[in-house]
Amino acid sequence: MDEILRDCIVSLTAIGAIFAILYVLLLTRHRERMSLMERGLSPAEFSNKKGVLSATLRYGLLLIGIGVGILFGNFVEIEFDVPRQGAFIAMMFIFGGIGLIISFLIERKINK
Repeated sequence: MDEILRDCIVSLTAIGAIFAILYVLLLTRHRERMSLMERGLSPAEFSNKKGVLSATLRYGLLLIGIGVGILFGNFVEIEFDVPRQGAFIAMMFIFGGIGLIISFLIERKINK
């Protein structure tokens, strides 16, 4: 019974924390936009299509890097007899970071 209660409390706390972070983020963004509108900026300036493309590219390359990292982690575990957790975590971080660096280089090339 104690384990079930503990699991419920942890789950509810995690969900509550996620919703609290989202609420604060959205409230802050709303306040910022309202203050900019009071200064005379139009709401049309808030939509940033370039930022959406940039974020999509960044997240896409990050996820590709993590996927490649999982594959290489499996290879390293089998071939070099490295512990499973260490191989997977290390390769995921390495290839995820490489994906973010590649997205930065692509964005920099596009912006020039």
